[in-house]
Amino acid sequence: MDWSDTPEHAAFRVQVRTFIRERLPERYVPPPNIPAADPGDIWLSDRASEDPEVREAAREWAAALGEHGWVAAHWPREYGGAGLGPIEQLIFGEEMAQAGAPRVGGLGVSLLGPTVIVHGTPEQRSEIIPRILSGEVVWAQGYSEPAAGSDLASLQTSARADGDQYVINGQKIWTTGGHLADALFALVRTDPASPKHRGISFVYLDIKAPGVQVRPIVNLAGSHTFNEVFFEDVRVPMTQRLGEENRGWYVAMTLLDFERSGIGIVSSARTAVRRLISEAARDERATRRIRDHAMLRHNIVDCWIAGEVAYNFSLNTASMQSAGRIPNHEASITKMFATEMHQRAVTAALRAFGLYGGVIDPQTGPIAPFVKAYMETLSLTIAGGTSEIQRHVIATRGLGLPRS
Repeated sequence: MDWSDTPEHAAFRVQVRTFIRERLPERYVPPPNIPAADPGDIWLSDRASEDPEVREAAREWAAALGEHGWVAAHWPREYGGAGLGPIEQLIFGEEMAQAGAPRVGGLGVSLLGPTVIVHGTPEQRSEIIPRILSGEVVWAQGYSEPAAGSDLASLQTSARADGDQYVINGQKIWTTGGHLADALFALVRTDPASPKHRGISFVYLDIKAPGVQVRPIVNLAGSHTFNEVFFEDVRVPMTQRLGEENRGWYVAMTLLDFERSGIGIVSSARTAVRRLISEAARDERATRRIRDHAMLRHNIVDCWIAGEVAYNFSLNTASMQSAGRIPNHEASITKMFATEMHQRAVTAALRAFGLYGGVIDPQTGPIAPFVKAYMETLSLTIAGGTSEIQRHVIATRGLGLPRS
């Protein structure tokens, strides 16, 4: 297949690249000759920073993207997006990732907004969508629970009807960015007598409402990204339910995150390889080890090749979407392959730097450049659907094998 940009796509790529070069605030520009790192949730934290200059950088970047509808590039134009097609979305995501430019809007853009567009009332759309696009309200997702992760439909957080309100009690966990969020959308059980995929409703609420408690979960790398959230008699108006009561599972499964090419995951993995090559060339110890150990050189080359394979998986997924087809097991292949390849890349990086590669100073943190990346990538094959689940999807939906 020929994955070359068409003239129209090439022009769009130039437009995005030029825009980023001219408008990306200095705070987010990577140092010269060093591949950009994954910006992660930096925009979310900058938006809430106590430093006015940092807050201004976040505001400036959000405003710049908003001029083109690129805060929510995959949303329809009538709702404030750019209405980009799958290939344009892939190009936009690729250029953003290569520049290390942070995305704006978080889960409100990628998950909640598209779901509101389909399932929300006119009042809910007018309430929620403009505040996502402006960055005024940042959202967190309340899905997983301590006993309901991969088997999400087993969730037990209850929402009891009391007049025109729900009274919510229970717990959510692995709430990404909950400490930075203003609001939360969540799945709650409104009918405990129904089968587990039924009796679930989709609600949204102020994360600072009375009875909501957010507690930090610090990961292996010392980063605070996740949280656990507790609900104790939290009152939520029924007007803040999205879709029908007891039909929230079907609302939540709405497949409107049109960036299913996996370009974000793939770009992060490919960036890890590029950083390894760049950093190794700058470090005498790593250069010497790579020169002296053929197996290490071969491992790095294998990671580079795998990155190109993963990129082609993304292109294939985007081309399917452009042709009106819905990626299914193809998206699982991309997710599984890219996350496992990312883990192999940072492991190769640690080996390239030898014992020095794993040094952590108790006072200053990691010394070598890939220690933190190694620890953070350990969870990639769990988050967003484990590799085991992806393999199950590939086996049953892709290969037609029987379920276990």
